[in-house]
Amino acid sequence: MSETPVSILIVDDEFSVRDSLEHWFRRDGYRTAGARDGEEALHRLQEDRWDVVLLDMKMPGMDGLDVLRRIHALEPGILVIIITAYGSVESAVTALKEGAFDYINKPIDPDELSHVVQRALEQRRLSSENVALKAKLEELSTVPHIVGESREIQKVLELVRAVAPMDATVLIRGESGTGKELIAQAIHAQSPRRYFAIVPVNCGALTESLLESELFGHERGAFTGAQFRRKGRFEMADGGTLFLDEVGTLSPKTQVELLRVLESREVTRLGAAKPIKVDFRLVCATNQDLEQMVAEGKFRDDLYYRVNVVTIHLPPLRERREDIPLLARHFLDKFSRQMNRPFRDVAPEAVDLLVRYPWPGNIRELANAIERALVVGKPPLVRPEDLPVSLAPPAGGAPAPQVGDSLADVEKAHVRAILERTGWNVSRAARILDIDRVTLYNKIKKYELSQTSSAALGAR
Repeated sequence: MSETPVSILIVDDEFSVRDSLEHWFRRDGYRTAGARDGEEALHRLQEDRWDVVLLDMKMPGMDGLDVLRRIHALEPGILVIIITAYGSVESAVTALKEGAFDYINKPIDPDELSHVVQRALEQRRLSSENVALKAKLEELSTVPHIVGESREIQKVLELVRAVAPMDATVLIRGESGTGKELIAQAIHAQSPRRYFAIVPVNCGALTESLLESELFGHERGAFTGAQFRRKGRFEMADGGTLFLDEVGTLSPKTQVELLRVLESREVTRLGAAKPIKVDFRLVCATNQDLEQMVAEGKFRDDLYYRVNVVTIHLPPLRERREDIPLLARHFLDKFSRQMNRPFRDVAPEAVDLLVRYPWPGNIRELANAIERALVVGKPPLVRPEDLPVSLAPPAGGAPAPQVGDSLADVEKAHVRAILERTGWNVSRAARILDIDRVTLYNKIKKYELSQTSSAALGAR
């Protein structure tokens, strides 16, 4: 489909001027029309849309200034270019103050006038792009909506508001699924760096060599398969925020490299000789006990002090149970719109189940439970039978199996529950847990989980 041509209205009491200008601009692909005075011009403006008005200053009836004011009252966005004789340059300058784009003297040079029109259209295009860009930047820097009214989450949000304007490094701590990345986004969105990018890196999902290339980037030919130069995440975060998730999984070598970057604020791409200056804010997240890792020699103490400047502890969902109904309805609204499923609310009996469940997978597990309920359930309400089996109390009123208080105990129980729910389909369980299959296999090995042991546990 061809674009609508730019339209030009030529307002001049001399027929020869109107006729010549119409032909000149029509030949260049513009849509043109003429008006012999101000009244006819205003009539045409009400009948049709015009991009540019070429307006003579001296006409019978209304003069150019009166017409200009009325044009801007009708259509503020129209570009008006004044055509003036030498003797009326003073009034043309007044017209510029009234909002005209420019003026051109008679006798008219078609090339000069064409250049002025093109310049006016280009300025309007740039202005429109600037408005759109500002709107996009405002959208990108919008603080993410964090659902919760409990005292625990309000304390977190109060701390986020306090640290966001500063440039201090922040360490976000909490169990898996508590929303650490969302808090990192909230810090970035309220910081002076919000108009630049927040660049996330999941340190636990990459091998040491892949993570090194991901962080530092590489030059073409730096290693086998490096066919192009590539910026690393440190460079991408320049001016903005670098978010290192699962920072506790960094290898000793990568810890040393990260510490060097934080001290020098320079990075060197793999295969390059010249370092590059970088300026970013660091936000880290972990679900591990970094203090214990430091004591065991698994995490450098100097890096620990670098990343642990300001600490934000995210409470697990079981410690903010009053937020569970709010979160459940938030996810119901989100997924019902995505799936086009007309669910209205969560039934009171289902809410009761949700509130009593310990949520070892925290908010991520709750989101998965609501999403599943919308898939298998029937509108308008989410009912207890729509929720995952793991949420239902054991048959016959038997007590639920006890879970230890440590993070490892909770994680082990949660991994086992998801594996059982999926019939030990590792790929599906990994998707629900939001980890890769290798990580899940490592957890199965770490906690000595097996289908046989799960069956024996259920038989007890």
